[in-house]
Amino acid sequence: MTNLFDYETPTSGSEDLNELFSNKKVTINRIVSNQLENGSWYEQQEDEWLVLLEGEAILEMETECITLNKGATFFIPALQRHRVQKTSANTLWLTIHFNPA
Repeated sequence: MTNLFDYETPTSGSEDLNELFSNKKVTINRIVSNQLENGSWYEQQEDEWLVLLEGEAILEMETECITLNKGATFFIPALQRHRVQKTSANTLWLTIHFNPA
């Protein structure tokens, strides 16, 4: 059994990803970001739904930036180019990746 809130804080400017569950249809991750800035660009083959459990973050899409606060959810369709532009300290994410319909 895993407690989502039982984690070690990564070094400043980085993040840790832990796969919590995976099968042929879905992957669920816990991500902890610590004052991350201008993260890598992603263009995933899967759809992604996320919830921000702690902290604040700014997601950069190709055409806009979205500010997320604690409790915010967001959907990123497959092949949508995006990156984490900035996070606060100890930003906790839960992400669910699944094949597009």
